[in-house]
Amino acid sequence: MASHRKPRSRTRTNTPAVGFTTAAIAGVSLLSAQNATADPKPSIEEVQKKVDDLYRQAGSSTQEYNKAKESTEQQRRTVDRALDEAAERTEALNESRRALGSYAAAQYRTGAVTPTAALLFADNPQSYADQTQLMDRLTEQQRSAIADYETQRAEAAEQRAQATKSLETLTDSQESLRARKQAVQKKLAEARELLSQLTAEERARLAELERKKEEEARRKAEARAKAEAEAEAERQRQERERQAQEQTGTGTETGAGAGTGSGSGTAGGTYAAKAEKVLSFARAQIGKPYVWGATGPSSYDCSGLTQAAWRAAGVDLPRTTWDQVKAGQSVATADLLPGDLVFFYDDISHVGIYIGDGKLIHAPKPGANVREESIYYMPIHSSVRPA
Repeated sequence: MASHRKPRSRTRTNTPAVGFTTAAIAGVSLLSAQNATADPKPSIEEVQKKVDDLYRQAGSSTQEYNKAKESTEQQRRTVDRALDEAAERTEALNESRRALGSYAAAQYRTGAVTPTAALLFADNPQSYADQTQLMDRLTEQQRSAIADYETQRAEAAEQRAQATKSLETLTDSQESLRARKQAVQKKLAEARELLSQLTAEERARLAELERKKEEEARRKAEARAKAEAEAEAERQRQERERQAQEQTGTGTETGAGAGTGSGSGTAGGTYAAKAEKVLSFARAQIGKPYVWGATGPSSYDCSGLTQAAWRAAGVDLPRTTWDQVKAGQSVATADLLPGDLVFFYDDISHVGIYIGDGKLIHAPKPGANVREESIYYMPIHSSVRPA
């Protein structure tokens, strides 16, 4: 029997299209969320602060590199001395061995029993020589030769061990040197990467910020220079008054005892003479590039310049800023004299040479040349008078 049910009409659904639309909406939502949570582009002020901080960190890493390099060079000299001494001990040992060999050859030629020959090739000649029957047959000269041989052999072994240890220490120092070098290069690469991402407009704005920073530091230096000039004028005025009083005072006899000097004694005069040599050297380096780890003569890092300048005055300073800050008498910023060393930042990673009027000569940073600059361009840590 035929069915009287009305056939159902099938409704086609576009499931794939719905799925695609849903996925598209979800994708847009996800992209929007990602954009919303993405780090915003740093401002020019933030870039400037980050770059300055990276350069400061690179400066600190440079001092670590300088320290590791100095240690490596010292260790290399120690190794060279140890190897030279080991060679000398070995030669002395060979001389003792030849002396024993001559005794053994003489005994062989006379047909005598040759205990010396057996002794020469024994693993432990001293224990062999301790045997009474052998020692009774040795002359005093032979006993002396055996004792000398044993001494030389022990000293040669000790010297070889020291040379080996020194070589191991040198290897460690070289590894440390490479690690410090990589640390400097990494910081400088990060700074270059930040700067390379700036547009022309952003670079111009960054340059303007640098100009304002330099202008502010220059104003502070000028104010200091004015204060120093006023203080010097006052000192000269007081000196003229003192001299005038002496001339109109109680006469030559009673006034003779008043002339104790103007304060520029031998010590001050000696420092001023050295400082003049320091400044003359430093000024001659202006325009030469900063290169981290360099000590001249064609390029310098900050402590390399200060070390070379004071060496020109006959004073040997340590290599790093961390050691130079301890090499002399601490002075307040208000009491700075030309030639004094001024140190910067909390980690003492930079140094320059004070030249007066609130200015210094220094090797600033990678990409810059040795130049004069206000001491107020960077945060001052402390100051030292080396001699």
